[in-house]
Amino acid sequence: MAAPRLVVGLLAVAVAAVLTGCTGGGRESTCDSANGIVECAPEQRSDAPRIAGELLTGGSYDVADQRGQVVVVNFWGSWCAPCRAEADDLEGTYQETKDSGVTFLGINVQDSRDKAIAFEEGRVSYPSIFDPGSRLALDMDIPPNTIPATVVLDREGRIAVVIRAAVRQEGLQPIVERIAAESPAPSGQR
Repeated sequence: MAAPRLVVGLLAVAVAAVLTGCTGGGRESTCDSANGIVECAPEQRSDAPRIAGELLTGGSYDVADQRGQVVVVNFWGSWCAPCRAEADDLEGTYQETKDSGVTFLGINVQDSRDKAIAFEEGRVSYPSIFDPGSRLALDMDIPPNTIPATVVLDREGRIAVVIRAAVRQEGLQPIVERIAAESPAPSGQR
């Protein structure tokens, strides 16, 4: 259990060091923050870092290939009880929103591949990147400081929402639907 505690500690340090608001770069932010949820207006969003890696089941995945879709990224571990509790809610939200240009991606942290595959089997139908060193979580402009954590990227690949707690479908789905209903900025404008 030392590894999960290390991840949480590293993520907490990263949050303290980097969380200067949704825009990054030291600009003052007007992002709303309440109950472990940070939500940024479109003009306050920063680009997500590159999110790419090897899938649990083999092959590779790059979020950049999903540009034009809302991408819900969930950081999880098989050792995490809240991750087990939220799996059905994530899958339910995915099933309800996928036809509106929404895709989901899991990012498994601090796990062995076998345990991660066993955890995911029969729980979720969307892919997961295998990231045992939590590199992708630490690369986030607004890194999650706890596992599970969910980040919603808008259609332009910008960080729209960060949820630093387990999610429930009744809370996550309206957020995802709201981001999916946004019109992307005209080309060249942000």
